[in-house]
Amino acid sequence: MRTTLAALILAAVLALASPPVQADLDPDRLPGWQVLKTEHSYAALVERLETAIAANKMGLVSRASATLGAKRVLEKTIPGNTVIGVYRPDFAVRMLEASLAAGIEAPIRLYVTENADGSATLSYKTPSAVFAPYADGGEALKTLAEELDAIFARIAADATGG
Repeated sequence: MRTTLAALILAAVLALASPPVQADLDPDRLPGWQVLKTEHSYAALVERLETAIAANKMGLVSRASATLGAKRVLEKTIPGNTVIGVYRPDFAVRMLEASLAAGIEAPIRLYVTENADGSATLSYKTPSAVFAPYADGGEALKTLAEELDAIFARIAADATGG
């Protein structure tokens, strides 16, 4: 119950923000980001992403959708917008052994946004970029992040068809 209420509140807050603007997802302005525009519809890309996450033996840990929150709470329609958190327990244990502070970053998020032309974009901050500020994690955290970089790249390629 508390999780559902928290998700609805988060979705409402996200919905109050301006609708997503594709120009904001410029990887040149967002260091460490991968931004992959696709020909897939928003709904199709979300579905493909879920399939790719499972196929790469990762767990879909969380989901927040400003689109659904805006519709349910505010009765407002905005372009498709979903954040999906992905992780796995063995990575969580290794991450926490390397850096307790880095635990705030899990799960690592993938972002699906609907474009004005009806297509969708998959964006994410690479795990190496996510964990870069945690120098206390040393080589163990760097190695873990590099492993996750490869997995997230496969998930993105599978989802986008590239």
